[in-house]
Amino acid sequence: MTTAPPALPGPVRRWVAGARPRTLVAAAVPVVVGTALGWWARSGAPGGVHPVGGPAAVIWWRAACALVVALALQVGTNYANDYSDGIRGTDRGRVGPLRLVASGAARPEAVRLAAWLCFLVAGVAGLALAAATTWWLVLVGAGCMAAGWFYTGGPKPYGYLGLGELFVLCCFGLVATVGSAYVQSGGFALWWAAVPVGLLSVALLEANNLRDVAGDAAAGKRTLAVRVGPRRAPWLYVGSLVGVGLGVVAVAAVRPVALVALVALVLAVKPSRAVLAGAQGRDLLPVLGSTGRLQLAVGALLALGLLL
Repeated sequence: MTTAPPALPGPVRRWVAGARPRTLVAAAVPVVVGTALGWWARSGAPGGVHPVGGPAAVIWWRAACALVVALALQVGTNYANDYSDGIRGTDRGRVGPLRLVASGAARPEAVRLAAWLCFLVAGVAGLALAAATTWWLVLVGAGCMAAGWFYTGGPKPYGYLGLGELFVLCCFGLVATVGSAYVQSGGFALWWAAVPVGLLSVALLEANNLRDVAGDAAAGKRTLAVRVGPRRAPWLYVGSLVGVGLGVVAVAAVRPVALVALVALVLAVKPSRAVLAGAQGRDLLPVLGSTGRLQLAVGALLALGLLL
């Protein structure tokens, strides 16, 4: 007796699910921290650059545009990954959120178009920021779009080579955080605050890759978790979170109030125990949720430490 496949959600809900809304925290947190960092730099931070002249309020339209860029790039990358992994067959039998192409919920061409429409939205918001600050941002944005597409797309996707962590650390850590700060202040004061932000996204990626390690290995997707093997892969997750703590301490060397962000690391205990205990497959879904909440809590407290 065969089991009927689960019913697909309605047309709107399937596209929302395919956008993977739970990953949007990874896009929003760098903007929040970066905006707080930019405000601090404009308000007289030691070593800061103040082209706009001393203490001032947050430039909200720039913060909003930076958030649009980050969210649109995140969703666009999610759709691009859905398309590329779907046509390769990597997503067959995948545990986790709905895959539009692999499930047959949407045609591959439609998913590819959705990815490029999201990149277009990011580009328009990015152009507004570039016009107000520096046109170098156009090149940075174009690089992020290319990185999002070629993560699993193209003839030699670098996500299949174990380089996903580097992409996440750079794009959802350094670029998003420092870029959000730059459009507020025009400078790079305390830029290393982007490192713990980026490592939080790396931890989220590690939880995702740990969940998919068996399927990825079978499909030839050589993520870093696949490369180091299931015994050592949990330490990639734990190591990322240790790096987050060390990064916060480095920020606190200049801005001591930032130490308040360490309080949120108590949320890392339960998922770390689950990962080190050998949780696999669906058992890692709660770890993904816990990591998202940890990312939100650390980001909010780190931003608060910069603003106080």
